[in-house]
Amino acid sequence: MIDSQLRTSGVNEDFVLERMGTVPREDFVPAASRGVAYNDRSIPLDNGRRLAAPLFYAMALAEARPQRDDSVLVVDAGSGYLVELVKPLVSSVDAIAPEDAVAKSRKRKTYSLILVDGAIEQVPPELARRLDENGRIVTGIAKDSVTRLAIGRWSTEDVALLPLAEIGIPRLAEFDKPKAWSF
Repeated sequence: MIDSQLRTSGVNEDFVLERMGTVPREDFVPAASRGVAYNDRSIPLDNGRRLAAPLFYAMALAEARPQRDDSVLVVDAGSGYLVELVKPLVSSVDAIAPEDAVAKSRKRKTYSLILVDGAIEQVPPELARRLDENGRIVTGIAKDSVTRLAIGRWSTEDVALLPLAEIGIPRLAEFDKPKAWSF
């Protein structure tokens, strides 16, 4: 995985390669999928979601550049893999399910880094409010059936996302924009 998928795709950061080589992906997939845990494809999970391909996690970590003093919120698709990858690199990690990330909440804890384990169409206000003023978010974004890795920060009124690389990322339907007709 490291030599045939990550390095050949330009992921060469030592901390990323160390974490990807240390955390066994087979521990985060259903037993029937352990033999294909390192394939360059997403893997179905028992909860109906998918564990993204290894390249997504490596690129997301490289772009996030987690720091020792970061407080991190992971929007976890249900595998726990991204949480385990980032945990020893930062001061604290909280994880929530996608449905909790879009739910209205009075909870006001904010984070210096938000990692979303999937592709989203929008950053809902409920999630944006959890990002520190100088914080950053790394996620997949989905537009017209194309998914890209993106990094974002607060703009004047909202979180602005900058698409970085087209890559296959499982979509999180909870973050879909309402369907509407337009010209």
